[in-house]
Amino acid sequence: MTGERSARLRATFIGAVAPLLWAALALLTTYAQPLPAFELVAMTFAVAFLLVLGKWVVEAARGGTSVASRFRLPVRAWVTGVGGLFLYHVFYFNALARAPAVEASLICYLWPLLIVLFSAFLPGERLKPVHILGGLCGLAGAGLLVTKGQGFGFEPAYALGYLAALACAFTWSIYSLLNRRMAAVPSDAVGVYCGVTALLGLACHLIFETWVTPTIGNAAAILLLGIGPVGAAFFVWDHGVKRGDIQALGSLAYASPLISTLLLILAGRAAPSWVLAAGALLIVGGAALAAGGLFARRSR
Repeated sequence: MTGERSARLRATFIGAVAPLLWAALALLTTYAQPLPAFELVAMTFAVAFLLVLGKWVVEAARGGTSVASRFRLPVRAWVTGVGGLFLYHVFYFNALARAPAVEASLICYLWPLLIVLFSAFLPGERLKPVHILGGLCGLAGAGLLVTKGQGFGFEPAYALGYLAALACAFTWSIYSLLNRRMAAVPSDAVGVYCGVTALLGLACHLIFETWVTPTIGNAAAILLLGIGPVGAAFFVWDHGVKRGDIQALGSLAYASPLISTLLLILAGRAAPSWVLAAGALLIVGGAALAAGGLFARRSR
């Protein structure tokens, strides 16, 4: 049993790398502007797919699993993986296009709390007060960071944007929870999802957008996005939600907006303030509560 708990703890820490990588999403996206949303989705996910494809080719050359067999996945894996990655980004970009960024971002950040709450319905999982409290602390901290302490208001004119943001939060939380129930599907399957998402992004770009030629700076940002926030992040998250403590991961995910804000400050694109300090305390405190529950279970 000790070995199982150790493996669960290790998987949780691996999954917690994803929010760290996603924290760079906002900063790198600023360097990718003014590329259209679907063009950016197509290129960044293509980078992620090509990198993992190279890994598969090397492994096949050494006598490992063939590349073709990587695509033989259960239907529910295809639906969950491609639907989760593609629909999340469709809803996300539509939310930011149809509603003020502050309110849309705050609603999108409901997904970690939804993961914590919905995980109670998973087999073998039990929701504890410490997880709920940690998730609420993280949500409050994220709210401070997103609103910059100025408060927020919801206007009927932006209803479609708010609904898209809510759909975004539900999409990622449901994707993560459904993945939990497909532990037999290897995390390398995420590479397949990335490839299909890139193709869908390209199709939407050709239909709805006009091509913008990337500059050298744009290309560098696209490459870094494909390696990190739109690449490795999905693989480690998949491993974490399948084999780690999903409630702890839900609370730890609120580290993403905190680190994202810090990166923007270091890059000179945001200024430090009391709001950052208060948000940091809430997020770190919430993460500590969730992680504390994880370590307590391990010691027992």
